[in-house]
Amino acid sequence: MARDLGTAEHEAADRTKPIPSGARIGHVHLKVADLDRALAFYCGVLGFELTQRFGTQAAFVSAGGYHHHIGLNTWESAGGSPPAPGTTGLFHLAILYPERRDLGLALQRLIDNDVALDGASDHGVSEALYLRDPDGNGVELYWDREQSSWPHAPDGSLAMVTKRLDLDDLLATTTGP
Repeated sequence: MARDLGTAEHEAADRTKPIPSGARIGHVHLKVADLDRALAFYCGVLGFELTQRFGTQAAFVSAGGYHHHIGLNTWESAGGSPPAPGTTGLFHLAILYPERRDLGLALQRLIDNDVALDGASDHGVSEALYLRDPDGNGVELYWDREQSSWPHAPDGSLAMVTKRLDLDDLLATTTGP
C-alpha cells in the first residue's frame, strides 16, 4: 500500500527537483553611465530595437519584437565609471545568434564600427566573440552548434574546449546567397 505524502513532504520533494528545462534567462538589466551612448552601442552597433525609453534614465531594447532583452538605466550610475578589476559583478552578458551567418554579420558590424574584440573562441559547442560595451560591461556574441555535434569525453561528459576562432572563416559566411 502506497503511503500518501503530506503537503510538507510534497513541498520538500518539489524543492529538490531541478529547474524546468524550458526555463530561460528573460533579460538582463545593466547600469550605464550615459543612456544615449549605451543605446548607440546596443541599437546602433549590435542592432537591437528600442522598445521603450524613459527620458535619460532608462530604456529597453529587444530582438524580434520581444518586450525587452536588455534594460539599460542610469538610476544609480549616471556619469559613473565601470567597476574596478577584482570586484564582484557581471562578468558578461551573452547574446545567442540563431545561425552562424548571423554571428558573422555581427562580427562585420563590429568591424564596421571599429569595436575591438577582447577575444574570439571556438568552444566546440559554440563559437563566440568577446568584447566590452561603452561602460566596460563584458558582452559575448555567440552561436551554438547542433547539440548532436558537441564534443564529448570518453565517459560521455561534455568536453568543451577553448580554441582560436577563425574570424576570416566566420566572415566568409556573410558572402554569397
